[in-house]
Amino acid sequence: MAISKKEVEHVALLARLSLSEDEKEKFAKQLSQILEHAGKIAEFDTKDIKPTSHVLPIKNVFRKDEEKPSLSKEDVLLNAPAKEEGMFRIPKII
Repeated sequence: MAISKKEVEHVALLARLSLSEDEKEKFAKQLSQILEHAGKIAEFDTKDIKPTSHVLPIKNVFRKDEEKPSLSKEDVLLNAPAKEEGMFRIPKII
């Protein structure tokens, strides 16, 4: 499938790109080559191939959430540069 210079101009307009005449011709040629290459995939017989989202089998690599003991509120606030009413005090951000 060939991409025309007019189609490149349309896409450039949508993308708010300013292209020179040389760039329009260059991109029309390159995009045509890309579509031609992608079109070759349609030549393969894929009717016996199951659709997959990944080529390799994958598994969840995240650990399970487990409740574990943590520091007490007092221990955490020991290193706080400023604290107020049992919470960290931070500068006001506007």
